[in-house]
Parts: sequence; structure tokens; C-alpha cells
Amino acid sequence: MKNRFFVILALLSAATLSGHAAGFSAAVFSDDVVTTPSGRVEGVLTDSSDVMVFKGIPYAEPPIGSLRWRRTIPVKPWKGVLRADHFRDIALQTDQDKGSFYEKEFFRFGMPHSSENSLYLNIWVPRRALNNPAARMPVCMWIHGGAYQNGYSYEMEMDGDEWARRGVILVTVGYRMGITGFLCHPELAKENADGQSGNYGLYDQITALKWIHDNISAFGGDPTNITVMGQSAGGGSVKNLVASPLSRSLIAKAIIESAGGLGNFLSGNDPVDYMQHTGKMLMDSLGFTTVEKMRDARSDEVRDPWSICRRQGINTMQVFAPHTGDTALPESFDNAVTDNSVADVPYLIGYTANDMLPMDEAINRFVDKRAEYSRQPVYSYEFTRRLPGDDAGAFHSSELWYTFGTLARSWRPFTPADYALSKEMLDFWTNFAKYGNPNGTSRRTVWKQSTPKKHFFMKLDIKK
Repeated sequence: MKNRFFVILALLSAATLSGHAAGFSAAVFSDDVVTTPSGRVEGVLTDSSDVMVFKGIPYAEPPIGSLRWRRTIPVKPWKGVLRADHFRDIALQTDQDKGSFYEKEFFRFGMPHSSENSLYLNIWVPRRALNNPAARMPVCMWIHGGAYQNGYSYEMEMDGDEWARRGVILVTVGYRMGITGFLCHPELAKENADGQSGNYGLYDQITALKWIHDNISAFGGDPTNITVMGQSAGGGSVKNLVASPLSRSLIAKAIIESAGGLGNFLSGNDPVDYMQHTGKMLMDSLGFTTVEKMRDARSDEVRDPWSICRRQGINTMQVFAPHTGDTALPESFDNAVTDNSVADVPYLIGYTANDMLPMDEAINRFVDKRAEYSRQPVYSYEFTRRLPGDDAGAFHSSELWYTFGTLARSWRPFTPADYALSKEMLDFWTNFAKYGNPNGTSRRTVWKQSTPKKHFFMKLDIKK
């Protein structure tokens, strides 16, 4: 009789589930279901067994069809329980070049499916904090790099398990990139009150940050203690977020990795008029001469404009990138720092020894200008560990294995000293997210503030 009861219950459950969209269930009875303002969501345990991960939570309406090349619309609350047990599609992009350095380093197992339905985030949280707003745990929002052209929020080197085990909720976000994320076009500009187009990926990031602020307390997070963190174009995105009037008030701390300091870095330096002209030329050359045709085009028809750009001598890293002058970014990070309208928070900022370009002077300029207006600390670093296995050195992005504690996923012959460095860096980064100080609450100051009188860079390397 008991077994028959459970069989009937299972059949009833299956019948109920069939009436709901994929990924949702009508009734789930579990302590691991979190009730947020957006809806109920169920995560899964990681291998740590005391950390829950919620994969693929939508924070915005899918930017497809009539919403392609429109500013982000926050997700509508859903019904039922969202089963957040798998990662979702990544932003529309081309695959990594086979055999290239970064393909072998971070993407050697291939790329997930990419599509325009990619506005999702992932949350790693200590299980004990779920449904406990009183836990008020610090939160960190991670923005991946990739020159605003490629990459995704759950690359193999990115993981929140070690962050959650140290008492910090990590949230990684996807956003539109390349042509779907940053295309400027005069006809698209007419649709907006400020007369500007582009920056759709930036609006995505702002919407994700607002979703975190409004929903994270259900996961035990503190909405008043959110750190924004990113590397390369993700670091450039952090600079935009702390400068934007739409987001800077939501930020408690900022971590900028390998994205310069004061001075242009991976940003659209060209006038917006030129960017709009270029966007129109590109769409016209593809045969999409009206906004209606642009939005009716298949994803594969707009996925890869690079060959046309190369023939026309167009620098895609300039054209398909954030620009200033609209509601989200009325002025640049440099100007916001100079006129003191940037978020007045602690900053952790640095670069790698063999980075894309030297960044120490640009970072020192940032330190000096911040000190003119603010008593908030700036902590600078240089990652100098030459990674084992080849002669690439401390290359751009090399620190990511260490800041996420994912060395075991790499092909490189890391040593016990590398694991010790990773632990040290994880402690520094999570302490900063908690306290605005990488030293944490220790009386011993290992990492000194950088000031105009003493530009201090914490050297991050293995102990020999």
C-alpha cells in the first residue's frame, strides 16, 4: 500500500509538471527552495555539500524578437518553482579560434550553446543562509571579460564555491555582447528619449545589479553590501557601473582587475555619430535596411559581422563597446573620477605582470585623484606569478585560476605553492568584499593602502 501511494503521487506530480514551462514545477517541498520577489527558485548542492548553487536564474525578459536592440526589461515574476539546476545559453558570439592561446587555456572543452536568450545569473551561497534575511552576508557580483565580444559567466576558471565557503555570496552574470550588446544605429537611437542607442550590455549589467539588490536578501545576502567585480572588459564594466547614475548608489565596494586606471581601456573612443554611422553601414551591407528587418533577421545572420568589419577596416573593439552620452553613462569613468561623481567606495585595483599593457601609472593616477576627494581606501596589486607549464608568464587573465580557487581544473602543473597563493588571494578578495579591507579584521597589515605619498602595489606571487 505504501509503495502504491508513492507511485500514484509520482504520477500526479508528473501530470502537474507537464502543464508548466520547462524548468518549472508546480510544487516542490524542500528547505532549499528560496522565495524571492521574482518567484520561487530551487538550487542544487555543490560538491562541498554546504554550498548551494542556483544556476540560470533569469533577471530580465529575453531580448529577442521585438526586444532585440532594446534597453533591458526586468524579468516578470514567474509562477511555480524555478529549478535552477543547470547553466543557460551564453550570449550570442562566435566560437574561440581552435588552437588559440585562450582556447587552450580556458575553453579547451568547447563552448556552450550561444543565443540571444542569455540574460541569466548564477548564485553560490552557504546553505545555512537560505531564506534567512537576518544572515546579511556580503555579496559580490562578478562580470566576465572578453573584450565585450565573447566569454561567459561560468567559464571553467570561474566558480563561487570557495567564495561561499568563506562567507561571501558570489553572483555571476551574463550580458549581451558584440553586435547585439553594443550596436549603435541612428534608427535605434530614435526609439529612446535621450536620442542614443547602443550600451545594451551595460543596461543588462545594471538590471542584473538591481535584481541582486532587490532579491538577494532571500538568499541571506545583504543588499547594502554588494561588491561589483570584473576582469578585463568586466573590469571596464565595473568602471562604468561605479560611474553610472543608474547603479553607483547600489555599490558598496569595487574590484577592478586588468582594466587600467585613469585612461581609456577597451572603450568606444570614437564619436557616437561615427559609431551610429558605422552601425548603419554594417546593417545596410547585410541587407537589413530598416529596424523591422534588423529585428526580423535570424540570430545567425547577425552573429558574425567581423568579416565585413575587417574589409571596411572597422575596429570592432571600438565600435562594439560601451560609449558615453546616454542615460546609463552620461560621462566616462575618467570624468566621473575627476569631478567626484564616481561611487565613493573602497577600491581594489590591479593588473598582471605580463598584462596587455603596463597599468601601474594609470592606477597611480586613479589613486592620486581619488585622494583629492575621498578618504575611502584604494588597494593596488600586481600579480607576478609566472604560471607553470609554458613561457606565457603572468599573462592577462592568469590570476583568475587563483581568485576563484579553480587551479585543479587547469591543465597546468600547479604546485602546492600555487594552491597556497590561491588561498591567500581568495582570503584577500573575500575580506575586501566583507570589510573593504583585504587584510580583514587582522591587526597585522599585510596589504597597505596605496596613497599619493606612497604608491603601494601588493606583489602576488608564490612563496619560494
